Amino acid sequence: MTEPGLQPEEKPRGALTVRTIAMPADTNANGDIFGGWVMSRMDQAGGIAGVDRAQGRVVTIAVEAMTFFRPVKVGDVLSVYTTVESVGRTSMKIYVEAWAKRFRTTIHEKVTDATFTFVAIDEEGRPRPVPPPAED
Repeated sequence: MTEPGLQPEEKPRGALTVRTIAMPADTNANGDIFGGWVMSRMDQAGGIAGVDRAQGRVVTIAVEAMTFFRPVKVGDVLSVYTTVESVGRTSMKIYVEAWAKRFRTTIHEKVTDATFTFVAIDEEGRPRPVPPPAED
């Protein structure tokens, strides 16, 4: 039996964009890492992917439903993966997954995912077109 939202043998989807460790200062009264801390790391990762794709500044304008499948604990290494799913004229939808490598183990579990929407902005903070993909 698998956890809700997870498939057996599931692997991270997308590019590893942010990796950090969960520390005691990031916990709630139960000793679990705050969901907002995890969401913040996901927003950072989505922003990095958005800046790369938009070739400039971006801002978060929406986050689609986010469900936490498992808690993050102190000492876990949080790895956040991103995939640009779609690009409009000024906006992008970026799928973001967060995985925890459990402290002192080799267990790597998906803890949450969501789709973030970013808008490319100019230096005055106004929406601007997302350029065509950069060629590598």
